[in-house]
Amino acid sequence: MRSAHTVEQVRAAEAELMSRLPEGALMQRAAAGLAYAVIDLLGTAYGRRVLLLVGSGDNGGDALYAGALLARRGVQVEAWLMSDRAHEAGVRALRRAGGRLTTDPARPDVVVDGIVGIGGRAGLRPDAEAALRTLRGVPVVAVDVPSGVDVDSGEVDGAHVRADVTVTFGTHKVAHLVDPAARACGVVHLVDIGLDLTDPVVEALQPEDVAALLPRPEPDAQKYARGVVGVRAGSAQYPGAALLSVAGAASGLCGMVRYVGEVADQVRATHPEVVGAGRVQAWVVGSGGGAGAGDELAEALTDRVPTVIDADALQYVAGPVSVPAVLTPHAGELAAMLQVERRDVEDRPLAHARRAAATYGAVVLLKGRHTLVVDPDGRVRATTTGTPWLATAGAGDVLGGLIGALLAAGLDPYDAASAGSWLHGAAATLASAGGPITAGQVAASIPVAVRGLPDA
Repeated sequence: MRSAHTVEQVRAAEAELMSRLPEGALMQRAAAGLAYAVIDLLGTAYGRRVLLLVGSGDNGGDALYAGALLARRGVQVEAWLMSDRAHEAGVRALRRAGGRLTTDPARPDVVVDGIVGIGGRAGLRPDAEAALRTLRGVPVVAVDVPSGVDVDSGEVDGAHVRADVTVTFGTHKVAHLVDPAARACGVVHLVDIGLDLTDPVVEALQPEDVAALLPRPEPDAQKYARGVVGVRAGSAQYPGAALLSVAGAASGLCGMVRYVGEVADQVRATHPEVVGAGRVQAWVVGSGGGAGAGDELAEALTDRVPTVIDADALQYVAGPVSVPAVLTPHAGELAAMLQVERRDVEDRPLAHARRAAATYGAVVLLKGRHTLVVDPDGRVRATTTGTPWLATAGAGDVLGGLIGALLAAGLDPYDAASAGSWLHGAAATLASAGGPITAGQVAASIPVAVRGLPDA
């Protein structure tokens, strides 16, 4: 599990560890990890140029000590101090190693962003913003987080660094997993410095986590015991939504799929294994349902089974849902549900997903580049699998069906939503292979993604 913690949690863990280590040892550990990451990006050390942008916090100290290590490896290191309170011991170490201070740097091969630490406010001061403008186009390695992002919320407010690589220490922070800040991080490299941390505030599933969650058939399994999912989706106007929802549900993760709706003949022609109305362990409702989505939702809720509520059905959710449920809005749909502007949701996705989970008493899966899954009890998972090519019509219909299958197979809504989102992204990456995909190809690749998981 990839875990993210708040600044307060990290500070407490650092203080506890520093009480047991010689003075400065923790910063030296961080600096060594940072220096090696910079060398990896450069490809070689001798003769390369690195510019350190140094603020007043510990991140500036990390950058200065890393610069000293780089200088000893033959890198030409300059430091541009963004504050008159730069880490004095770090400045001395850099100078002793052959680095120098400057306000008029030569064009570097890499910039190290040590301007603002994890305790800093969002946004950048004008002088730092101006310095970055002069260095546009140079690869940036951020220390801990890109300067200017809000560490604990994943939000951005004003100017901020856009890094190619972010080197973080001890644990991930919320900003590494939650957009829009996560978009500014580039590739995140975690350096273990020995922190003992409390429970995370955001998690990101890894392949072994999904493998452990995934229901697998017993040797004597039969189709009913593996779970039956019902799909109420599509309409005469949008028959494709039914076909794609069923495709996600019929990917083999539960024992049977039932379809109830206007386009049953088309569904059975494409998916002959799908049957009609009957008892189910979970429902999927809403994709392409049009004007009938409200009635379909009301009918599904009478069965008192876990339900995935998607697309057209979301507008009929007026208060706490009466059954265990997963709501799967994109930013525009969530904005309508919460009566805010779409831009507000895009700027503060975690805050709005948390509000929706509390308001509706349901798991909220907010679709995005890093999809967020939020439980009413406060737990949060971010999905980091996927590809930009997944932004294609019908992909959300497949996701809803997939989550429904996992619900029917016995997962609770939080695990079904987060494991389903992870598999959906992994399947899209496999189907894409770096190029464009369709929603149907994503559905067809779900079994391939499952086969690629490690043994549970």
